[in-house]
Amino acid sequence: MSTIHIAGISGSLRRGSFNTALLRAAQILLPEDTKLEIVEYFDVPLYNNDVEGASGFPESVLELRAKLAQADAILIATPEYNWSIPGVLKNAIDWASRRPDSPLNGKPAALMGAGGRLGTAYAQGHLRQILAHFDMAVVNKPVVMITRAPEHFDEDLNLISERYEDQIRRLLEALVAKVGG
Repeated sequence: MSTIHIAGISGSLRRGSFNTALLRAAQILLPEDTKLEIVEYFDVPLYNNDVEGASGFPESVLELRAKLAQADAILIATPEYNWSIPGVLKNAIDWASRRPDSPLNGKPAALMGAGGRLGTAYAQGHLRQILAHFDMAVVNKPVVMITRAPEHFDEDLNLISERYEDQIRRLLEALVAKVGG
């Protein structure tokens, strides 16, 4: 069996993002024959159909779409902003959704998030609705929602919770099973 390639997307652009730290933790917890590339999209502009219509996809969007297209599966780690997903994440998804051939169509996906008192329950629910548009096979269990995130990371943003490490490990195994099945 060849190596399974997962594209990891953080819903936060913040340097000290707990959600980007979750993706780094996932890189350590991967099943055998699996690699995880964290896809950055700092320079993707706000979606504007006029820009797309006049000059096509900007270079940063082409790079984002190419990395998503090369992946066998998508792993999204998102915070929750105002009971939903961050605008930057929705913007990246909007650019990726454009024709021709969205690189998200039909791909397996898994969600996780680190947040406050409620974790990321609302954000993950909204994200599931969005990803349904692309007929993505989203892993249902385990659910990885880290509440009170600062308590579960050290000062270098390393995940220090065995409980959440186990959940992430099982989430990745379930995602890899969707790729193979």
